Amino acid sequence: MPLFRDRRDAGRLLAAKLGTYANRPDVLVLALPRGGVPVAAQVSRALGAPLDVFLVRKLGIPGHEELAMGAIATGGVRVLNDEIIRALSIPDRVIDAVADQEAQELARRERLYRGAGPPLDVRGRTVVLVDDGLATGATMHAAVRALRGPRQPQQVAPTLRS
Repeated sequence: MPLFRDRRDAGRLLAAKLGTYANRPDVLVLALPRGGVPVAAQVSRALGAPLDVFLVRKLGIPGHEELAMGAIATGGVRVLNDEIIRALSIPDRVIDAVADQEAQELARRERLYRGAGPPLDVRGRTVVLVDDGLATGATMHAAVRALRGPRQPQQVAPTLRS
């Protein structure tokens, strides 16, 4: 039996766990598209917090794109999974080619989702970052690193590198 009926149900259940953040003026909910958006929409609504998207792209292994060797995020952040890269002997030129292709798609989606509008400012905010699940965690790590910005210390799992 599934844990959730659908992503909206998952969002409602998650929001119930985040009640201490409800109606706080400093809280912002950010969704990782696409799957995180319906989950985050429920969280945003329940918390009375603004909702925005934060774009990341998985760096899939060529021929096995569902397996992430890393991820990129808005702001030029890139995290790589050294264990997977080493185990599969993926050369830097392949990593760079995949990253370049995904960076183009990231830019295209930013224009599509945001148009000319700026993203919401996260400085001084409590950010609730929402996705609909984690496999390798690469996209979430990239999002967290990008949101922390260049001045913040970066705490990332030991298997990931920038």
